[in-house]
Amino acid sequence: MEARPARARVYIACTALAALACLTPLPGLRTPWWAVALLAALHAAGERLARRRFAGTCYPVLLAGAFLLPAPAAALVVLPGALIAEVEQRPRGWRRLWRAARLVLAVWTATHMHWLFGGRDAVVASDFPYALFPAGAAVLAFGLVLTALDGGILVLAEGVPVRRAWRGLLARSLAPVAVHGLAGLMMAVLWRSPYGPVAALLVLLPMCVSWWAFAQYHRESAAHQATIRALVQAVDIKDGYTRGHSERVGRASMMIARELGLDEERVELIRFAGILHDVGKLGVPTRLLRKDGPLTPEERRVIELHPEYGHEMVRGIGFLGEARSAILHHHERLDGSGYPYGLVGQQIPEPARVVAVADAFDAMTSTRSYSRARPVPAALAELRRCAGAQFDPRMVEALVRALGRASTDAGWHPAVTADETLTPRVSLPAVRRQGAHR
Repeated sequence: MEARPARARVYIACTALAALACLTPLPGLRTPWWAVALLAALHAAGERLARRRFAGTCYPVLLAGAFLLPAPAAALVVLPGALIAEVEQRPRGWRRLWRAARLVLAVWTATHMHWLFGGRDAVVASDFPYALFPAGAAVLAFGLVLTALDGGILVLAEGVPVRRAWRGLLARSLAPVAVHGLAGLMMAVLWRSPYGPVAALLVLLPMCVSWWAFAQYHRESAAHQATIRALVQAVDIKDGYTRGHSERVGRASMMIARELGLDEERVELIRFAGILHDVGKLGVPTRLLRKDGPLTPEERRVIELHPEYGHEMVRGIGFLGEARSAILHHHERLDGSGYPYGLVGQQIPEPARVVAVADAFDAMTSTRSYSRARPVPAALAELRRCAGAQFDPRMVEALVRALGRASTDAGWHPAVTADETLTPRVSLPAVRRQGAHR
């Protein structure tokens, strides 16, 4: 949101004005305001607890309001929780406004859809089976509005290409929103039943359990990422010539994967593969990694074991999935002359072919003690020259397109990855240096 503030803030302001329009009928509205206040307080407390303790969000109360209240009143339930919620990233004010505006529009739309299909009568009569269809339509509308708005902010604030900004958003959000919608419907039916609002609150107990389970997963994932960062830092300390290289290869791998149209889960795995591709260097003697001058054939064979060392190191990290194969095979070549197994063509896993291109590209565009950085166009020309023999042409062209689409502030910035005052090392021939650099 900070990278492109002008367009993003205009978009947020327009969304906020639309949300304000949804609330304008409030002064003349006849509704049980005590219920609005109770739901708003419950949502604010639930939102704060969910975000602080469970890394989740509290939609059931909002959807219960959509099933119980007129549209403007249901939308009003959103505001306290959205506006006082903790925000870690800046600009905090704009992020709070965005969160509140998108939820107001989503709840307002869901309420109208629920009433359109006669859901209000079904809830008032506590007619639970017949209340499912209008509630389902409302939940779908709720998810569609959030998806539409979130895709727009991805385009304007994050620079995600239009053709993939909305890809998979609805599919990923629909299942959790549907669960929250069912909980909201149960709250609404119990609220209107003889048991009253107190019974409705009991519905939130299983939701708290699910949030707790998700929080445990979130903490485990954070622990894995901390482990990855520690491994990368250890590699950078051991081999100063590649300092920062791992993160840049991860970024370039992510750019290629996105250009190929892979889903976000695979994109993230390939980014991890790029970051960890050289982790096996921890098993290589430091004297070889820092040796000045050419390596002997025996020394090169030792260094060429690092993909296998790396694969063994990450074997037990289950969430890496196919990233492990990229770590093992990122030095394979399409013509079979690579290592460690001499795989040919499509035998090389797709993530490994992505990382191979990203790895070579960063090696060529980084200044090291033994070589000056090449300009980006020259590096891309070299990748194209070697495509078909060393690199997958599809991956090379994906990188070319991704870099061509990137704006100046999001483009590729060559880096200095070693102290240029060190004694120069003898470089390998051009193509070999790309595929087997240290």
